[in-house]
Amino acid sequence: MKSAVETLNPTRVRLTVEVPFEELKPSLDAAYKKINQQVTVKGFRQGKIPARVIDQRFGRGAVLEEAVNDALPKFYTEAVNEGELNVLGQPEVDITELKDGELLAFTAEVDIRPALEIPDYSGIEVEVDAVEVSDEDIDKSVEQLRERFATTAPVERAAQDGDVLTLNLEAKVDGEVLEDGVAEGVSYTVGSGELLDGIDEAVTGVAAGGEATFTSELKGGSAEGKEAEVKVEVTEVKSRELPELDDDFAQLASEFDTLEELRADSRKRLAQMKKYDQATQAQEKVLDELLKLVEVPMPEKLLADEIETRKHNLVNHQLGQMGLDLAKYLEIQGKTEEEFDAETKEQAEKGIKTQFILDELVNKEKLNVSQEELTEHLMRRAQSSGMSPDQFAQAVVEGGQVPMLVGEVARGKALAVVVEAATVKDSNGEVIDLDDEDETAETVDAEAAEAAEAADTDEKPGA
Repeated sequence: MKSAVETLNPTRVRLTVEVPFEELKPSLDAAYKKINQQVTVKGFRQGKIPARVIDQRFGRGAVLEEAVNDALPKFYTEAVNEGELNVLGQPEVDITELKDGELLAFTAEVDIRPALEIPDYSGIEVEVDAVEVSDEDIDKSVEQLRERFATTAPVERAAQDGDVLTLNLEAKVDGEVLEDGVAEGVSYTVGSGELLDGIDEAVTGVAAGGEATFTSELKGGSAEGKEAEVKVEVTEVKSRELPELDDDFAQLASEFDTLEELRADSRKRLAQMKKYDQATQAQEKVLDELLKLVEVPMPEKLLADEIETRKHNLVNHQLGQMGLDLAKYLEIQGKTEEEFDAETKEQAEKGIKTQFILDELVNKEKLNVSQEELTEHLMRRAQSSGMSPDQFAQAVVEGGQVPMLVGEVARGKALAVVVEAATVKDSNGEVIDLDDEDETAETVDAEAAEAAEAADTDEKPGA
């Protein structure tokens, strides 16, 4: 077999391949065997029909077509390996010559990873938010905890903001009660903004046993989007009572004996959360600066496929689960279809660039992934997917996606290397050393791996 590579542009090549006919013999034998199992000829047992009879009855062309289809992937792969190409996606193959007994020639155009030059990235400098925990932050945290321990008790008065009501609802459109427009025993907190627009104003001031009517646009069901007349009956009013902020509350809501100890712990936890956010912010900003440093030619077909994949996942998975279509989603987001397409393209380009650059860094920095690192990443992915680690691991192995996970971890490590080399300052001008604490460093690695996962373009090199 002879092959040659022609560079069409920085991200696409054309392979020209010539195969001597004798190298097709294994595929020809397989083609005759396959056809033998599929056809019957009077006077011959199935599977024992001579090749010359198959040629006479069904045509040599059918055999050649079967043989070529069987052999092409093997010859294409050999040509790719001979040319040391890092290909992306499926090739566009064109058979240019097929002479029975003499020659098979074909061309294959395919996208390839562009060659990248990674410049010195140690000069990257970014600014992140300072880790500052105010008394107001602590007050808010404690108040949220207090809300969780609120109790309710029935009251004989009109409903007011914050009360928990039990409601019966009936919705009519054009004077007709909807089949799915009746609900009883619905629990609702006044002022929560849930259920229907206008319900808070309708029930405020209504006591148990009272009712009110209001008009609202339905958010779901058979008449979604239509104006409905809604009758609401209040069957019970409960007031929410918050516990006193004292040492007894601290003992009820935590392992601490005093409110002062609880507040001190809240300060510590909030500081840890802000450090986590700071590490995440550093990783995102460093990645953005890294992308600015490297010129990345964009494979057009890969980009088009990635845009289509992102649209498909949004429409058929995310929006489908919420009962929305793209038009309704765009209406809610206040975007035109052109704006949506532009944003999707920008996100797809960023994802592809991120993956290419980080993969190049993995090779440049000679980064490896340990079994422990892969297991930790698998556990995080399993948690975010809602599957058990065993179920997720089984799905990954059966789907042949272990290399994809290894790639995500490796890219995460590559980005962490860049973050460590960069200068990160907080909004007070103080230099932040993300290696100061092991926990913060682990956060950078984990967040970087998640960024690499989000940037995965689902490409399959060598496919």
